[in-house]
Amino acid sequence: MGKTTGFLEFDRQVEKYEPVEDRIKNYKEFTIPMESKEVKEQGARCMDCGIPFCHSGCPLGNLIPDFNDAVYNAKWEKAATILHATNNFPEFTGRLCPAPCEEACVLGINEDPVTIENIEKNIAETAFEKGWVVANPPAERTGKTAAVVGSGPSGLAAAQQLNRAGHLVTVFERDEKAGGLLRYGIPDFKLEKSVIDRRLKVLEEEGIIFKTGVHIGIDIKADDLKKDFDAIVLCGGATVRRNLPIEGADLKGVVQAMDFLAQNNRRVDGIKDLGEEIKATGKDVVVIGGGDTGSDCIGTSFRHGANSVSNFEIMAKGTPERPADQPWPFWPMRLKTSTSHKEGAERFFSISTKKFLGDKDGNLKGLVTTQVEWIKKSGQRPTLKEVEGTEKEWKCDLALLALGFTGSEMTIAEQLGLEADPRTNIKASAKNYMSNVPGVFVAGDQRRGQSLIVWAISEGRQAAHHIDTYLMGTKSELPLKGDGDLPRI
Repeated sequence: MGKTTGFLEFDRQVEKYEPVEDRIKNYKEFTIPMESKEVKEQGARCMDCGIPFCHSGCPLGNLIPDFNDAVYNAKWEKAATILHATNNFPEFTGRLCPAPCEEACVLGINEDPVTIENIEKNIAETAFEKGWVVANPPAERTGKTAAVVGSGPSGLAAAQQLNRAGHLVTVFERDEKAGGLLRYGIPDFKLEKSVIDRRLKVLEEEGIIFKTGVHIGIDIKADDLKKDFDAIVLCGGATVRRNLPIEGADLKGVVQAMDFLAQNNRRVDGIKDLGEEIKATGKDVVVIGGGDTGSDCIGTSFRHGANSVSNFEIMAKGTPERPADQPWPFWPMRLKTSTSHKEGAERFFSISTKKFLGDKDGNLKGLVTTQVEWIKKSGQRPTLKEVEGTEKEWKCDLALLALGFTGSEMTIAEQLGLEADPRTNIKASAKNYMSNVPGVFVAGDQRRGQSLIVWAISEGRQAAHHIDTYLMGTKSELPLKGDGDLPRI
């Protein structure tokens, strides 16, 4: 695959970025696309290795060496066909996926891995630019109906796969527009919403029905939905936010990250009625949580014109190198520095927030932290210990809680009598994605808990295979992970 000596001739390259001082003035994507020749050279670095571990690193089982080879040989349409064989939405993953495939790349054992994610994005963008991504409605309909609850990446993937099998699919979304976390959680500077809209247009042209502003469990009772459809797949995500139950958590200015991000995305979309405004303009902002959501809050705060932005992470500072106890090809917990971090945030590790401080009117004015250390003992989980004498008071007008999610909202589950697991995810079989109620399936974060976009798409695809089998009574022809039957784009 690629060029036999490509990995010896070409260094790893990725997209460059617009200068910080320019990009924080707006919410547009700020990557500078690579030239086709540069992308071709990156495809040439694929090694033709005996066992492509990138396959196992990718939850979708993308046929990575195959599309790398096609790019190297300038066969872009073939590359797009190969990529879409396993990934319904490479334009999303090419922007947002943390690329576990690259951590599993054989070249990455002793060199920089192949820039798989960027190649994927370029394939997807070329396919749209050339007009190769077009609606392909099924040749015939089965007469069976399926309801997809939730229009995030897992719901959209399940919907497209079920529609390809010929079923009549309706997607229900409680927000005003489809896209789920892609639309209301990911900032526009990482994913402009026109990228979502052009894909939704294709899905609608294929015959998928979208009903937005409909909250299943409230506007339509779950039992009624079950009566109206032959199968239901719940793809509502893990949306219950983790709180920080400390003194002062109810002060004005202590805000959940997703409330902050979702409101800003609506603001960028031109929506005027946003309720109580949450803005970082002129404020000293502290983002509590070191993951991607925290990073998104940092970038958004700078675009608001924050006075300062600090980022607190309770975990110890990682290393840029792969930790010794996380060998290739497994996913390593490295130090991750995002483009938002590089826009001016000050980061603090091994730090725990103890209490929030307010003024007489109930407004946040500061917070108190302490340093912590993680005690590791052989065969046991690490434990957290506060370091005596390290309490510190910080000035803070806006604290954004980016602490992750604890599980699924249970309104639908309770109405349908579905079981939950100990982590408050809706319980469904890993073999066929069906819940304890026949005909009701669960996929994505609502089944497995908070995870990656690439896992969400994979879950939606896998669930669709088993739903099709359930509806038709015979083994589905929809591909499972790794089948790679090169279907229509």
